[in-house]
Amino acid sequence: MTDMPHATAAEKPVWLITGCSTGFGRELAKYVLSRGYRTVVTARDIGDLSEFATNPNAVLVTLDVTKPDDVGAAIRLTMDKFKQVDVLVNNAGIGYFAAVEESEDDQVRRMFEINLFGLARMIDAVLPGMRLRRSGAIINFSSLAGLRGSPSIGYYNATKFAVEGLSESLSQEVEPLGIKVMLVEPGPFRTDWAGRSAAESEHQIADYAATAGAWRAHVRAISGKQKGDPVRAAHAIVEAIESRQPPHHLLLGKDAYESAISQLDQLRQEFKAWEAVSRGADFPTTGVDPL
Repeated sequence: MTDMPHATAAEKPVWLITGCSTGFGRELAKYVLSRGYRTVVTARDIGDLSEFATNPNAVLVTLDVTKPDDVGAAIRLTMDKFKQVDVLVNNAGIGYFAAVEESEDDQVRRMFEINLFGLARMIDAVLPGMRLRRSGAIINFSSLAGLRGSPSIGYYNATKFAVEGLSESLSQEVEPLGIKVMLVEPGPFRTDWAGRSAAESEHQIADYAATAGAWRAHVRAISGKQKGDPVRAAHAIVEAIESRQPPHHLLLGKDAYESAISQLDQLRQEFKAWEAVSRGADFPTTGVDPL
């Protein structure tokens, strides 16, 4: 999907962005609106969106992605106002700090409802229109945590690994229909994720103090000091999705890039070390069975 630099306001692409109260969602909404794009700006509390209220290209919508009625109402309002959704950005999400054994069921399920099932609900809501037009783009926020695990965020990792798998399958299903799917995988950025939006387990186990506890303390300590700039991230996302061939995976930040490459190297090394055992699990191709 590419922008038309001389298009009229009515011809500019329509973006629908979830989770615009802070962080990536807010900066992305500000940037696309600065380009004259028609934008549905959403948050669970519409009062958090007051800075967008006077922009003629913005429509402010109360949206909790875990509530089907909210999702349906948001799509109907978008259709009434703009007739279509060209780009869906699934940015809404929360974190949760806890060792796997420490994790509380209600917190884990809430996180899955927002990070995975809410994202999927939004995809289901926009796909019929995109399929009809044979065009559109879906941007799903994953994370470096969707590519490699870390102590204290095991279930957060699980939600983001799930988003990765869902998105990769979805891209194979819808790209033949003219619809692009792009995963955004940020490393540490100066958003409210670690400081405000990520809860933690009430009961912590001493045996995990050196692993989950230490990592949780580190992430909390660098909140507000991360290298990643959400403004630059917004520019990068638009540049990527509007390129002639958008990537399926867009890493954001030096830490994300270097950590992802390191993870690939570690996987390759381990796969190679166990290659003979892995290959040996097939039925033999000759008449001789070593078993």
